[in-house]
Amino acid sequence: MTGESEADQERHGAGRSRRHGGRLSEILSGLAADEGRLRISVADIFQAMGDRAFGALILIFALPNIVPTPPGTSALTGTPLVFLAAQLMLGQKPWLPRIIADRSMTRQDFASIVTRVTPWLARAERMLRPRLGFLVYPPAEYLIGFVCLVLAVVLALPVPLGNILPAIAICFFSFGILERDGICVLIGTVVAGIAGVVVAGVVYALVKGFLLLVQATLF
Repeated sequence: MTGESEADQERHGAGRSRRHGGRLSEILSGLAADEGRLRISVADIFQAMGDRAFGALILIFALPNIVPTPPGTSALTGTPLVFLAAQLMLGQKPWLPRIIADRSMTRQDFASIVTRVTPWLARAERMLRPRLGFLVYPPAEYLIGFVCLVLAVVLALPVPLGNILPAIAICFFSFGILERDGICVLIGTVVAGIAGVVVAGVVYALVKGFLLLVQATLF
């Protein structure tokens, strides 16, 4: 006997359902279709995702960096990624300062973006499923947070084309966390390794070029 009435059990079950929510594509579509909202903020997405907010927010801030963006974009999106990845690494609950959580856009603009993104997002979600759980639950989840933290720092640096591969790796990690798919985490690890090699090569080339320029100028 649990000591709970059937009504209590149903109510608690509904609460668990709300905390876990649906898939990210479904939640974003639901927010976009909510005509009672004039604007959609980061905090709204945060609240809608419940205990899956880590994966959702990390994905949202990483996605814009997959394609070439205007200078300074990676610095703006990289800062929240550093913040969230550090919390994930330390096993803390997700939290964002007001200056980030209150960022918003009109519901119409949000709906326009969601309409373009969700078909691709839903297609990716259909290929994911819970597997290799030991790779997506603590303590492995803390290690994912550490790798994402390193990638987010690299992403925020002004390295030419240094944001794309780290952002792709972070997206794989976030999908793995969202759908509890260890295969996605493995793919993210491989991409992170490639990103590390590529970014290190770019930094080495820039430093070497700078030293050669200084040498030519002085001597």
